[in-house]
Amino acid sequence: MLSCKVVVITGASSGVGAETARHLSAAGAKVVLGAQIGLPDGAVVQTDVTDRQQVTALVQNAVNLHGRIDVMINNAGLMPLSPHEMERFDEREQAIDVNIKGVLWGSAAALPHFKQQRSGQFVNVSSVAGHAVNPGGAIYSATKYSMRVISEVLRQEVKPYNIRTTVISPGAVDTEVPGSVKADGVAASVADFYRDTAIPANSFARCVAFAIGQPENVDINEILFRPTNQQR
Repeated sequence: MLSCKVVVITGASSGVGAETARHLSAAGAKVVLGAQIGLPDGAVVQTDVTDRQQVTALVQNAVNLHGRIDVMINNAGLMPLSPHEMERFDEREQAIDVNIKGVLWGSAAALPHFKQQRSGQFVNVSSVAGHAVNPGGAIYSATKYSMRVISEVLRQEVKPYNIRTTVISPGAVDTEVPGSVKADGVAASVADFYRDTAIPANSFARCVAFAIGQPENVDINEILFRPTNQQR
């Protein structure tokens, strides 16, 4: 069911984005990546997801290359963990721009093509933190919960066009995202937790493949998964 699907992935420079690209490509999908560094072959486009025009250009590039887009994976994200009292306003504002605006711009860019085709699938990447909160995680959890809300409203709105919407909420997965935690005393703790707990990025890629590989009349709306030994 994945063969020849045209899939656009944001945040694909490394981590689960890059691993998902490899996994889907091996299954026969045609993958176009939005990454921090572009390549001349057109399959990797330098994309800042906080810039709506760049995201629109990424999707249009996929359509120009392959004539259509079947799946839009809004994956780019930051994890600004820190207590309120640290007042790390700049990184919190950046996370709001990336985690929330990124999915809004990605959805807006793909939706006209999906409507015209009367088919397509959004895959929006939330987190376990979008289901449970912990000290220091207010902004991160808020952005990831917002992604679930946006996705559910989108799911209801696009039903007349035969469009599917999936939210994937991973727990600790081995990616570069913990590196976005910069707060003193928090970064080391998060790094230790991921070192001891995280499962490989291909766990996420397999979830994506499962969701987008379903028959067109099956809409997998949400997948929540964790390492077996992760309590929260």
